[in-house]
Amino acid sequence: MKRGNTIFFKKPPRVRSYAAICGSKEREGVIGGYADITLADDMYGESTYEKAECKMLSGAIRLAVEKGALTDGDIDVLFSGDLLNQIISASFAARDFQFPFLGLYSACSTMSESILLAAAMIDGGFARNCVAATGSHFASAERQYRYPLELGCTRPPQSQWTVTGAGACVISGEGGGIQVVNATLGRVRDWGISDVNNMGAAMAPAAADTIMRHFKDTNTLPEDYDMIVTGDLGALGSRILKDLTWEKGYDIAPNHVDCGEIIYKVIEDEFQGGSGAGCSAVVMNSYVFTKMNAGLYKRVLFAATGALLSTVSSGQGESIPCISHAVEFVSV
Repeated sequence: MKRGNTIFFKKPPRVRSYAAICGSKEREGVIGGYADITLADDMYGESTYEKAECKMLSGAIRLAVEKGALTDGDIDVLFSGDLLNQIISASFAARDFQFPFLGLYSACSTMSESILLAAAMIDGGFARNCVAATGSHFASAERQYRYPLELGCTRPPQSQWTVTGAGACVISGEGGGIQVVNATLGRVRDWGISDVNNMGAAMAPAAADTIMRHFKDTNTLPEDYDMIVTGDLGALGSRILKDLTWEKGYDIAPNHVDCGEIIYKVIEDEFQGGSGAGCSAVVMNSYVFTKMNAGLYKRVLFAATGALLSTVSSGQGESIPCISHAVEFVSV
């Protein structure tokens, strides 16, 4: 069933299993005690940052499948993407598996988009088990979108720190204690921001748009949720989001949590907090899902956010179009 821009699943698929791998900086924060693997060295034994990113993503996918007591033959589709050109981390990671692959690009909102599509595929009867996965690496993202680390450029105070990590979950028609009950499709929003170091401000309007449409489509209010989780708005973006929704009559402040704002232990060192496709991926697939399975959170709305820019568009002076997809989870 569909109402507005929200899909309601007839027989809600389940989060059968999940896994997360995070870098050395990330393990010092909230997810350090929940991630399956934490790296002592962000090179992860590889010769390049890009290969390390791919290895993390492949490892998270493999762990999620194994933790679900499944084999490659049980997986019908892998939905995955990343931040690098031609989504090379996801595409190259898919070489390690024998199941079909559908590559996605939704920037930092790839985790929620991949879960949305996996759940729709299962609810429609086209698959039994799907994997939703994504990741990022600080050094590979810096090299692609900003400046090589060797230049030692000063980071402006509005900037965020791209998370080194990867997360994956198996969405299944059976098993697990977390249901995917509905999902709201995002719309591209662009408020004319062109500063590539101010992603939180650029993405906040897209998050506000999707979250408020979700409330309308589902006839719910912010207080109906234990947590309203956004992907990687950071400290500044989170404040803008709460202002935007409050102006429209929705006070999400009491139960809003942003993955980018909480992922690092001392936010002052990372300015606005974390970002990147791996940000919400590792927080959801370690901390949040574990808390839900433990019964600490019953109902969670997850709205990851993505900035759909490229180095080409930025170089041509384009503003930053953004998107946010939302998925609602219920622990049963």
